[in-house]
Amino acid sequence: MSSTPIADQMRAKITAALTPDHLDLVDESHKHVGHAGHDGHGESHFHLTVVAGFFTGLNRVQRQKKIYEILKQEMAGRVHALGMSLKAPGEG
Repeated sequence: MSSTPIADQMRAKITAALTPDHLDLVDESHKHVGHAGHDGHGESHFHLTVVAGFFTGLNRVQRQKKIYEILKQEMAGRVHALGMSLKAPGEG
């Protein structure tokens, strides 16, 4: 789990909005050195895993839209890419 100012902010917003059973946010910026959106400062590429009851009955696109809505400010700023694995409890 990454602990950086942006990661901490993202984690807090998701927790407040969804009260997840599980949340893991990993800063993968180091894997993207030299690629688009990487400016050498990090905190630009993340992978998010969330298990939350909120996702029950929602499809993949609806789940992603909710995350983008929650993280609108971060996605408009420092965060260039966000990979996501979003599941409801009990999903494999």
